Amino acid sequence: MTGPTRRRLLELAGAASMAAAAAAGARAEGVSPGPRSEPAGVPFAHRTPLRIGAVSLVVQDLERMTAYYRDVLGLAVIGRDGAQVRLGAAGTTLLVLDHKPSAPFELPGSAGLFHTAFLMPTRRDLARWLVHAASSRVRLTGFSDHSVSEAIYLDDPEGNGIEVYADRAPEQWRWEAGSVIMSTDQLDIEDLVSLTNIRVNDYAGAPEGLRIGHVHLRVGDLAPAAAFYGAAGMAPTRQRSGAAFMSSGRYHHHLGLNVWQSRGAGQRDANATGLGWFSLEAENADMLAAQERRLREAGVTVTAMAGGVEAADPWGTAVRLVTR
Repeated sequence: MTGPTRRRLLELAGAASMAAAAAAGARAEGVSPGPRSEPAGVPFAHRTPLRIGAVSLVVQDLERMTAYYRDVLGLAVIGRDGAQVRLGAAGTTLLVLDHKPSAPFELPGSAGLFHTAFLMPTRRDLARWLVHAASSRVRLTGFSDHSVSEAIYLDDPEGNGIEVYADRAPEQWRWEAGSVIMSTDQLDIEDLVSLTNIRVNDYAGAPEGLRIGHVHLRVGDLAPAAAFYGAAGMAPTRQRSGAAFMSSGRYHHHLGLNVWQSRGAGQRDANATGLGWFSLEAENADMLAAQERRLREAGVTVTAMAGGVEAADPWGTAVRLVTR
């Protein structure tokens, strides 16, 4: 990678050195690189019994936020319905923006969204997107190698965290005593962008296979959070200081939970900006019914909705369980 482009990437990350960029990545995720390969076909994250479907954000400035996700991530506008815009890739809705111009900004330290993680189909797609971000002067906040994946962090104009990442092949993930090994190491940017032409921005739009791989939440207490999401069908994959990770089907994590900024948080302000809801997609109706039973047996209030059910975690974050 040439010097100017490398410096530009560091500037975008707000870092004066590669070590500082790695530190920024650690702050963004809070968690030893292995050999690299490109997974083929449908990402492992979406071949599991449960997977992340879509994320809804409550926003003040609908047009600005729509333009950001369209221009920065390459999402296409799939539909508009009054005060709502749906964006996604290849006709699949990934992000729903709900316009509430008078909504107050969500307060720091509250429970809610830490980041939405957009999973690129291949490592080369991640490289192409990074060149696009640099060419477009997008402000990035960190780069990290998590052993299971390579990740780049940024924030949207209303402060919602975003991760853009590519997984390593599941065969390269390491598990010890039922816990997946995830680290926060320096991302090898030069090696990543060697997969593409750094002088040409050929990221015209989100690749067809782009999906939301995981959602990372701020919660007030890890134990009740893990109990709720366990009842919703997630199994623990890793726990570290102040954070827990859960998934379906031994993915490294579909869900991150942390108390780094939100320990002891109470109920979320239902009128504030930020996460409106996110969905978990079940592979069939029988599984959806089983998860609904588990939630009810755990004492969770479950409400019927079109295509599935909705419940709220202990801090009021809405989760929709639907079929694919």
